[in-house]
Amino acid sequence: MKKKKIIITILILFVVAVAGIVYWQNMTQEDDLSRVGTPIGERQNEEVEPVLEIVSEGLGQIWGIDFIPNTSQLVATENSGRLFVIDTESLEVIEINGIPEVNSRGQGGLLDVAVSPEFSDDKEIYFTYSASGDGGSTTHLGRAELDIEDFTLRNKEVLYIAEPFQEGTSHYGSRVVVYGDHLFVTIGDRGDKDFDNHVSQDASNVLGTTLRLMRDGSIPDDNPFVGNENVLDEIYSYGHRNAQGMTLYPETGELWQSEHGERDGDEINIIEAGGNYGWPETHTGCDYITGRDIGDLPWERDDIVDPIYYWECNTGGFPPAGMTFYNAEGFYEWKGDLFVGGLASQYLAHFKLTNGGLEEQDPLLKEEGWRVRDVTVGKHDGAIYAAVEGQEISLVRIAPRRVKN
Repeated sequence: MKKKKIIITILILFVVAVAGIVYWQNMTQEDDLSRVGTPIGERQNEEVEPVLEIVSEGLGQIWGIDFIPNTSQLVATENSGRLFVIDTESLEVIEINGIPEVNSRGQGGLLDVAVSPEFSDDKEIYFTYSASGDGGSTTHLGRAELDIEDFTLRNKEVLYIAEPFQEGTSHYGSRVVVYGDHLFVTIGDRGDKDFDNHVSQDASNVLGTTLRLMRDGSIPDDNPFVGNENVLDEIYSYGHRNAQGMTLYPETGELWQSEHGERDGDEINIIEAGGNYGWPETHTGCDYITGRDIGDLPWERDDIVDPIYYWECNTGGFPPAGMTFYNAEGFYEWKGDLFVGGLASQYLAHFKLTNGGLEEQDPLLKEEGWRVRDVTVGKHDGAIYAAVEGQEISLVRIAPRRVKN
């Protein structure tokens, strides 16, 4: 009997020792992966807290991310021209073959991706990219069938080319959103500096616009400028500088965008059919070189749609990228909130909708030093996924973790 007690005591001491070693190892890790499972903010309530988890490393500059509906698989574009499917549960990464040739100089490359809501039936994805042509490069919109089993794109087609081609390599846009039978696509102003005769205010071209197309690339008959000989039929809104974020508000289907300003002057806009968003005739930012104001303020003009939120000159700006509304289960108090990736600001902005507009909350990922290029939500796990630039880390998630009371 005495011998049995000694054996039990030894086993207990062994278990305690092993637990202590594991605890000490977890506390002393200093590499990037030590942040996995670490709380990154205040508790949502008494039941849930947000924790940071690293999903993928070493994939380059991820630009666009979108989930395949009803799965844990996420499609990601990489700026130099690579496409990945990432399983966010197993963490397996598959590189897809058959990507069109892209021009990745400057701000160009393989840009955004949107997965068909009917992917289980049609296997389609839509993507934007910059490619070369006569006179330079421009933004292209493509469609293809994604064959995950064979790791390739099939039946690729170019749905739209945002002519004219330009020599510069900046301000391509470009986000794409699927809404019902339609596609919305943002096209940048390509860095035009002629503020007296700017391309964004000349709606006979598509630079500095939002396009609305059918999912086969044709033009809807009910677009706001159809029949106006001075405006291209595919234009849905104009007067934009460089919108690099776009999403739908789940409750209403409203189209929201985030847009880069000149020096500060970054904006969040709700897009109206036929709306003029002012650039550069109205702006809240200022000139890069002189520091002087550019044009009027938006609310001084009745013909301009005002931003719902903006970072005015000398505030330091934000340079916004991808954006999404939280529309999953998990973070109960964040339901319906807006999240916007910040580039030079290096954090993920969090906004609550109010009767008068947006109210910024405490930022996420502020301490990490990452440029946040895109953001989306995993319906399967309730986590917020962010494509980040910096170090070797490519994709992270902010996951809801239940707190034991």
